[in-house]
Amino acid sequence: MGEAPAFFADSFPNGVDLKSKGHETAICVGSKIYVIGGADQESLSVIGVRIFDKSSGEWINPIVVGTQPKLSNGHSAVLLNGDRILVIKGNSKSDDCFWFLEMGTPFIREQEKTHGNEVVAWSKGVLGNVEKPIVISGPSGVGKGTLISKLMKDFPSMFGFSVSHTTRAPREKEQNGFHYHFSDRSVMERDIKDGKFLEFASVHGNLYGTSVDAVEVVADAGKRCILDIDVQGARSVRASSLDAIFIFISPPSFEELEKRLRARATETEEQIQKRLRNARAELEQGKSSGLFDHTLVNDDLESCYENLKNTLGLTEGVKTARITYPELVDFPVEHLVSKIDQKILINCGAAEYQKASDNMYVLDLSLLKGGAPGRTRGLNLYVTNSSNDCVNGDNQLS
Repeated sequence: MGEAPAFFADSFPNGVDLKSKGHETAICVGSKIYVIGGADQESLSVIGVRIFDKSSGEWINPIVVGTQPKLSNGHSAVLLNGDRILVIKGNSKSDDCFWFLEMGTPFIREQEKTHGNEVVAWSKGVLGNVEKPIVISGPSGVGKGTLISKLMKDFPSMFGFSVSHTTRAPREKEQNGFHYHFSDRSVMERDIKDGKFLEFASVHGNLYGTSVDAVEVVADAGKRCILDIDVQGARSVRASSLDAIFIFISPPSFEELEKRLRARATETEEQIQKRLRNARAELEQGKSSGLFDHTLVNDDLESCYENLKNTLGLTEGVKTARITYPELVDFPVEHLVSKIDQKILINCGAAEYQKASDNMYVLDLSLLKGGAPGRTRGLNLYVTNSSNDCVNGDNQLS
């Protein structure tokens, strides 16, 4: 692709970089310059990313994963900790203007091993925090489904299920997006390769799995996501970027578990023996160090349910989620950014903001959570009257 364009300098500050030409912004990280802007080669509606390697003098077109931000009339960019770039889109509201481009995070390193190529990933920044998702595991017949049903009934607006993906055909009366996300095998295999699934398994020739986006959609709705998955799935989720609470439901004894399975009287002896073999293996895996945060013994359903509620910090007086939605702010195309520790100062100019005379925002990144291929949460947005007040949170908007 030839030489680097003329607006590149020999060196760039490892912080804010406002050197740009048209709608492109250049950030230098070591020997590489990340050029953000313009239309992506494959999709003309999203922001493109190119890399110029100063050591070789060559351009690199990286593999781009994650949900990509739509094109805007302009943006600014800030390097954070050497492994991600904060991109602030102009002419956008605060629920769509903060995006993170990752290029050195653990997720990226795993993706580069998989693809054998340079990889970058986009993650949408979300103002505010959500409660941690809950991963509940346990052998078949232990009663975890009953416990989850009671939780959903008693706290109807606090919890939501992630809808799993599968490559099998829908059964009668099954609805796409409600019972499952029914997917083509080639599509699901590609998404698994791109790291878009927290866990997956092949069952009777069909793929089943939990996508990152399915969990994020529940959080976007202001609910706490519950994942009912087996121990192997829990292990995969634990290894992912999802920050969750892991709970293992155990029977009082293996003999009691067998008694419960037989009491259901819905399966053949061969099926029961298979479930018992799987249960024995899961009970052993459930003892693995560092996998589960809590183990609850279901010797009595009501007692176990009370322990589950206590573990999750729930009380009878709280039936709904305490959801607060951040105030939306319009960010203009023209704005200046600077970085002080974990805070980004955004100056939008005199005419763009109605609540402060000098139109200065502070984006606090000190509580960031998550990241590609899901959302980056924990952003807090403030308004301040001067850069000297940027450490104060009195005018928090989120």
